[in-house]
Amino acid sequence: MNRPFNQLCGLAVPCWLLLLLPGAPGARAQTILRGVVTDAKTKEKLPFVNVTVPQAGIGTNTDQNGRFTLQVPAPYTSLAFTYLGYRTVVKTFVAGQAQEINVQLATNAALLNEVVVTGSKGPRYKNKDNPAVALIRQVIEHKEQNRPESYRYVEYEKYEKMTFSFSNLSDKFKDRKIFRNYQFLFKKQDSLAAGGVNILPIYIEEKLAREYYRKDPETRKSIALGNKQVEFDKHFIDNEGLSTYFNRMYQDIDIYANNVALLGNQLLSPIANNAPTFYQFYISDTLRQHVPQLVELSFFPRNKGDMLFAGKLYVTLDGNYAVQQANLSVDKRINLNFVKRLDANLQFAENPDKRYHLSKSFLGIDFGLSEKGSGFYGERTVSFDKYRVNQPGPPGVYEGPARVPVDSLAQRDPNFWQLNRPDSLTQNERAIYRNVDTLQTIKSFQRTLTLFTFLISGYKSFGPFEVGPSNTFYSFNPVEGFRLRVGGRSTPEFSKRIYFETYSAYGFKDEKWKYFLSSTYALNGKSIYTFPQNFVRASFQRDTRIPGQELEFVQEDNFLLSFKRGINDRYLYNDVYRLDYVHEFSNHFSYALGFRKLQQSPAGSLYFRNVVGDQPNSVTTLSTTELSVLLRWAPKEKFYQGKLYRSPIIGPYPIFTVRLGTGIKGFLGGEYNYRNLIANATKRFYLSQLGHSDVTLEGGYVAGQVPFPLLDVHRANQTYSYQLNSYNLMNFLEFSSDHYASLFIDHNFNGFFFNKLPLIKALKLRETASLKLLYGGIRAENDPSQHPALYQFLRDAQGQPTTFTLGRLPYAEASVGVANIFKLFRLDIVKRLTYLTNPNVSEWGLRGRFKLDF
Repeated sequence: MNRPFNQLCGLAVPCWLLLLLPGAPGARAQTILRGVVTDAKTKEKLPFVNVTVPQAGIGTNTDQNGRFTLQVPAPYTSLAFTYLGYRTVVKTFVAGQAQEINVQLATNAALLNEVVVTGSKGPRYKNKDNPAVALIRQVIEHKEQNRPESYRYVEYEKYEKMTFSFSNLSDKFKDRKIFRNYQFLFKKQDSLAAGGVNILPIYIEEKLAREYYRKDPETRKSIALGNKQVEFDKHFIDNEGLSTYFNRMYQDIDIYANNVALLGNQLLSPIANNAPTFYQFYISDTLRQHVPQLVELSFFPRNKGDMLFAGKLYVTLDGNYAVQQANLSVDKRINLNFVKRLDANLQFAENPDKRYHLSKSFLGIDFGLSEKGSGFYGERTVSFDKYRVNQPGPPGVYEGPARVPVDSLAQRDPNFWQLNRPDSLTQNERAIYRNVDTLQTIKSFQRTLTLFTFLISGYKSFGPFEVGPSNTFYSFNPVEGFRLRVGGRSTPEFSKRIYFETYSAYGFKDEKWKYFLSSTYALNGKSIYTFPQNFVRASFQRDTRIPGQELEFVQEDNFLLSFKRGINDRYLYNDVYRLDYVHEFSNHFSYALGFRKLQQSPAGSLYFRNVVGDQPNSVTTLSTTELSVLLRWAPKEKFYQGKLYRSPIIGPYPIFTVRLGTGIKGFLGGEYNYRNLIANATKRFYLSQLGHSDVTLEGGYVAGQVPFPLLDVHRANQTYSYQLNSYNLMNFLEFSSDHYASLFIDHNFNGFFFNKLPLIKALKLRETASLKLLYGGIRAENDPSQHPALYQFLRDAQGQPTTFTLGRLPYAEASVGVANIFKLFRLDIVKRLTYLTNPNVSEWGLRGRFKLDF
């Protein structure tokens, strides 16, 4: 409820992809085999037994309960069961028929005598005296020496290839009449390949960079050598933002880190310091013929719903206890949305000092709204080449920004990628570049993209001008009544340097026109919506506003925000003249210089009243002239740039903001001298299996004597949406301060508790909790009771005060909630903890918001 669907899209999943997902399952020509493997003597179920079809080179492992499921191509009819310390068993089956094969394995005494280390099996699993746990503890103990950061210098070339396809498409879907002109896009593949038989490749991206690391002082440098990706029509899709989202979904996997970032979540690594607490480990094989000798270490979560991996590690027994290879997957019951299948493979190569470095990684994820339906399959392959350790890089290479972009793609020789790719592209991958270019020339596809763009962004393009956003066309409030609005803005087709934006609105109750007009000039020759921004903007706005409400991502006349609780008829008519200069830098530091002339007039039941002499006096307008500077630093910030606003991709790095506004009395009608300083810091803290917390600290100080509308009117929320950065049970205009400090904590447990509850865990719900504290007050010089010439605090019709200052007791509210309801909603029960005797307050409230995430 915090954002309509067209503003929700892009926060976790590019919504144009969701809208294109077809729903029919694909056909598979194969034999489906299921069964249970047990110990012939003890009848205990055996985990991680290798179940293979040797001739086909495919296979799987049994799970914790000895169960397996395997899809076998029709020509094959034999199945082999192998397990360390047991005799191999081969079973035959009838091709083309789903069937159950249960197997009992007998121990091999001779083989058991040769094994150096073995692990306990079955339900009596324990860490104590478990050789597998002893081995993983050695891996954990040697982590630091096996990480690249243990070297003084590291240098290598990094090649990345990312591809995406619509997956698991049925023949019926493919042969629909509307796809008659698109048959060249569909591709056939092996029936057991990820993504199904029919796929539709739509995206490919390649990157090549030279990476440098220096330990002392610690420095990381990435110099881009080449970047190539499918280019969609920029009128419809932000290609750079799309690349950012895909790279966020498919991040590098560092097996030696305690937590692995994946799809915006953190999964505990199988070699994290506390991994034995959450994982079960089994020694499932020894590879004596390998040099050095390797141990195959199988692992899976103790609780299958937790954010954990399952798979195998291959550990060296040369004293380094390094990971030579890792195969990772996740259980289908894990609390991840839309993920049908995940497979990752890490391969390590030997350094001259006999330690290992990551040489190649693969990550493939099959997404879908349902298990059997069509979906979206993406894979990312990363190769590391020309690896050098303990050799310093060229002089000066460690200086300057951490990332150096490609100097000019236009200067790349056509043979550049053929010469620099570690592996050549497949025929399907080569065709993606050509097919997407062809696709965008088909008129029906252009019409489809036009429709989707309007549904998602809310804008309809007419060449040099586009109309929108659609969610503001209609709204209502107690002052304006029924409100209609229409607006739009120019596009790069009009000009790449000059941009215009405008709207006009009419309220049928107050019978007043509102309007806005702005003109922006880009100083860097790029779109003002392209990072890094560098522009100057002049604007005028005449409109209504609720005091204290500065919404960051949405307009106040958004239709969904029209629904409010309680009394909310205190509005302002604002006339605002602005001149702003914004300059962003590639390191994500930015500053903004601003001039604002503001004239505020009370509307509805809001009034401005002071005491002149001994008589009450009504004030019709409040005029200020203000100069401001805004400083913002968001290291390593990532976002998706939509047509209306940026959608931040929240990561582990903090964001710092400082704003200083100075009012100038006597300049262009300004009535007050003041200085308003606000500082804000926000950061996400990842707590491994306990989820993550978003923490925001903010403080403000107003210097000078000013009436209460120029104080900090704290952000209240009287809508039924749960707003993260507002006080959800505070009334509009309830508190004002000239100095304050606040703390917001919003924690998501990612289903840590729900995942362990029978029945409930199948719903994949997630627990949330929040706490909001606000300390503040007003100095004597800004207290209207001591200075009657200042505007008096508001009172209701019965004379009861409705605007207050904060005393020694902070304003506090807390909530607990359930997120991921139908993978879309979050509901919170909010409790107001203090100032409960204020009039018209709600002690309890139920609030909701859209929250689409993985």
